[in-house]
Amino acid sequence: MSSFFGKFVWFELLTSDATAAKAFYSAVIGWEFKDSGMTDRSYAIISKGPAMVGGLMPITKEMAAGGARPIWMGYVAVDDVDAMAARVAATGGTILRAGEDIPGVGRFAVVADPQAAPLVLFRGIPPPQPMPVVAPGSPGHVGWHEYVSASAATFAWYSELFRWTKGETMDMGPLGTYQIFNIDGVMAGGMASTNAQSPPPFWLYYINVANIDQAVERITAAKGKILLAPHAVPGGSWIVHALDPQGTFFALAGPRV
Repeated sequence: MSSFFGKFVWFELLTSDATAAKAFYSAVIGWEFKDSGMTDRSYAIISKGPAMVGGLMPITKEMAAGGARPIWMGYVAVDDVDAMAARVAATGGTILRAGEDIPGVGRFAVVADPQAAPLVLFRGIPPPQPMPVVAPGSPGHVGWHEYVSASAATFAWYSELFRWTKGETMDMGPLGTYQIFNIDGVMAGGMASTNAQSPPPFWLYYINVANIDQAVERITAAKGKILLAPHAVPGGSWIVHALDPQGTFFALAGPRV
């Protein structure tokens, strides 16, 4: 197993309006966008300073016809994309897009877990480039990975595939339980076991900001929509849930200064 196995290594925004999305996230997060140079698709690289964060891709007419909608997708590193996709399918998940090469970059497959939440499997061309060293909480980078599902069996499925381990469990009262999970021994996210009336299961990625209240002001000024106003969470951070102007659900985390 590589040192990357089971880690989130990339975050991708599928959007209905690439130009508008770039303007929004540039204003709210301070991201920079650069064309990837791919000849077979329109794809922009998202960066914060010298470190890459992810990519942005417009939803094509063909993708929209197939049901694609604006969404943030997380990439998890694996050693063998096709073998892992087969394991996903054999354990109740679905292969949404079979393994495919990205010339000069690596191989990926789009899958869904047994609760139909999408995720991307990825392996870079060996030897993989070292991941950027980013301090915890660095603004502009994803600092928390959250899964929301009514199924208590979800953690076991991800643990079996990616070797994630359990951390602390918190009782959230009417909101259910919250299971912290670790990746390679490092606290990386949480899984919320909610009630059956909750939305369909999904992954939510929290982007770090330096000042949560200023970020809320930027979201509003850029015509985004706040769904959850600044809310304190254990550890001293504050979180916000929001929609960008294209209707993409995203989250922010940071201090109140």
